[in-house]
Amino acid sequence: MSEQALDDLTALLPPLLRSLEALGFVARYLNPSDFGRVMQAVGAPDAPLADLRARLDAWPDALGEVRSGMAAAADATIGTFAELRAAGESGADIGAVYRALRHLPRAQAALYPFAAGLPPLSRFFLEPDRRDDAALLARLGEAPARPDTGVLQLAGEPGARASVTAYVPEYYSADETWPLVVALHGGSGNGAAFVWSWLRAARSGGAILVCPTASGSTWALQGPDPDTPMLARIVEAVVAQWNVDPARRLLTGMSDGGTFAYVSGLEPASPFTHLAPVSAAFHPMLAGFADRG
Repeated sequence: MSEQALDDLTALLPPLLRSLEALGFVARYLNPSDFGRVMQAVGAPDAPLADLRARLDAWPDALGEVRSGMAAAADATIGTFAELRAAGESGADIGAVYRALRHLPRAQAALYPFAAGLPPLSRFFLEPDRRDDAALLARLGEAPARPDTGVLQLAGEPGARASVTAYVPEYYSADETWPLVVALHGGSGNGAAFVWSWLRAARSGGAILVCPTASGSTWALQGPDPDTPMLARIVEAVVAQWNVDPARRLLTGMSDGGTFAYVSGLEPASPFTHLAPVSAAFHPMLAGFADRG
């Protein structure tokens, strides 16, 4: 990397990562009645990023892959702030806010491939309380022992129906067993985007993470259920490839995904040992599926 490009990257990364953290704050504390105060609290961390963005265009073609990734992340981040502010000006249009925040996982996906070579990025993709963990950072700094680690596409195109996006810790070793987390997106989401909601936790704690996309427009909450057999096949395939702890197989989900975690996870033949639905509905009829022991 040229000295100028290195200087540009050194200047660009801090406001980019601060802006992404701010967008994470907005997503976490999103409430229509508080939207104005939340936006006021995060301020304008994207302003210096917008000022620096044009520097990337001058990078040589030899750095084309890095340039493209950084530009995609910067553009998605700047665009998200612009759309959020426009939504606020139109009276906190919550639909527009949700649409704006869909750019956030795109920015994270564009940055992640460079985490191994850039320590600030590697720390960004960890839980805050693990960012100074010298032992963990050292493990992440080593070359992966296997090619089937990091963010992987196990089936289908990212975000397509019945596709499967996964994360396997870069420091994975078959000499130990690893917990498995299968996380189900909400009704309008997909696994390729939802994986970023869980990646920091999985990367920090050492868990294999799998985020499938529903077979239909959302999870099979009524009528025929192609998704429960799909989850069973996914677990079977993951167990065949990686050393999964048979006593630590968590099924979780958000909204529709959380409700389906109840529906599918309480089936007697479910391969999961633990359930953690989030923001989900629980129908009393489902109690009949539960093992009271």
